[in-house]
Amino acid sequence: MTFWNLFTIIFTIATLAISILILSENRNPSSSLAWIFILILLPIVGIFLYLYIGQNHKKKKTFIKKSKQDYRILSYLLKQQASFTKFVNLFEEQMQGLKGKLIPLLMYNANSPITVNNRCKVLQNGDETFGAILHAIKRAEHHIHMEYFIIKDSEIGRKIRDALVERAKAGVEVRVIYDAVGCWKLDKNFFGELRRVGGKVVPFLPVSFPFFGSRLNYRNHRKILIVDGTTGFLGGLNIGDEYLGKSEKMGFWRDTHLKIEGEAVYVIQAIFLMDWFFVKGEELDDPIYFPRQGNCGTQLVQVASSGPDSQWESIHQAYFSAISAASKRIFIMSPYLIPDESIMMALKTAAIRGVDVRIILPSEPDHRTVFWASRSHFKELLLAGVRIYEYQKGFVHGKVILADDDFVSIGTANLDIRSFHLNFEINAFIYDQELSEEMLFNFINDFRHSKELTLTEYRKRPIANRIKESLMRLFSPIL
Repeated sequence: MTFWNLFTIIFTIATLAISILILSENRNPSSSLAWIFILILLPIVGIFLYLYIGQNHKKKKTFIKKSKQDYRILSYLLKQQASFTKFVNLFEEQMQGLKGKLIPLLMYNANSPITVNNRCKVLQNGDETFGAILHAIKRAEHHIHMEYFIIKDSEIGRKIRDALVERAKAGVEVRVIYDAVGCWKLDKNFFGELRRVGGKVVPFLPVSFPFFGSRLNYRNHRKILIVDGTTGFLGGLNIGDEYLGKSEKMGFWRDTHLKIEGEAVYVIQAIFLMDWFFVKGEELDDPIYFPRQGNCGTQLVQVASSGPDSQWESIHQAYFSAISAASKRIFIMSPYLIPDESIMMALKTAAIRGVDVRIILPSEPDHRTVFWASRSHFKELLLAGVRIYEYQKGFVHGKVILADDDFVSIGTANLDIRSFHLNFEINAFIYDQELSEEMLFNFINDFRHSKELTLTEYRKRPIANRIKESLMRLFSPIL
């Protein structure tokens, strides 16, 4: 028997064994079929891809300790903060429409209390967002907690790092969590001075060759900043100069972030402390991290997190519920559109029953595979009456949903399977008519800088594009 014959037999057996393993895991059928397709089309590459990023068997073991501690921290938080309104019946007069469906859902699937004493400010694009972040950091008196998917050694990255160093020197507690894969290009000495002056900087789920395992798949996509327990930030912007529109390739960067003052910051803080315990093993349950809030405002806000450690896919379920319950409009901004069957059906059904459903997407890719996979869904949506807009002014990266007249979601979760099932995400769900009117104005302005794609135009696309879309759609369940 020749070497190649033996090699072929071994890999055939391995491919069959892994295919059986995939089927036995009872995954989503689309995901299972995608992996089996890869194994058949690219047997050698497919085997190694599955071994390094496709396995789910370590998920429970990896996150069981985190889940237990998360429950303890959240229980403590809810007991200490008596001002949280945990019971829907206290809001019966307001529990109509979307609120009546989403508030109780997020209370139970994300343990997210509804908070009432809040003031939210929408931050558009990099200049406004980083200006507000630097201002908050420089005013910190007790602690700064920061958690980011991507931090780059860039002009804005160094400004933020230097501001953290200055506050650490002044005695402020500084803690930073960065995603090990999102920041894999970041020099290990970037935060050297911050560490030397007392700041604590920790990677989230570091991976190293050849022991990737399933860790490579579970990334922390959150972008969180909490200052003194009273001011919180979350949204779409990572830390890098391209988010200020300084990338020649990407051009103008359209994004949305959120600044929150009030009780919702308690929940952002709790989410950070859960992650901090997971990466550092340090318990931070001193009441000083949950200071008494002043009279901030009257906006109703729920902050929800989701991830592979969650019992329920809370943000995914909230998106589905918002789309399903909307009666007037659903406006969505997302850099990626890789919905699973449930979101796809919700979007099409909403449009068919007369809801004004519009989606703003990039006209040019930052990741070609995801870009073409996104476009493969256009025909179904356009046939159902969903209106699709391609942003022309630059690259659109915001993760925003506006539903009817009093619901806005701003956060880190894209409209894709990775955000729904694999990434650690965080979103703020705001039930407020005034903020919804502001976001409606912003959407209308973004529509003006976008080109609406018609079904006729889409059908005229080149054959090469059709092939790319078809191929990438096969991979979409595992992107």
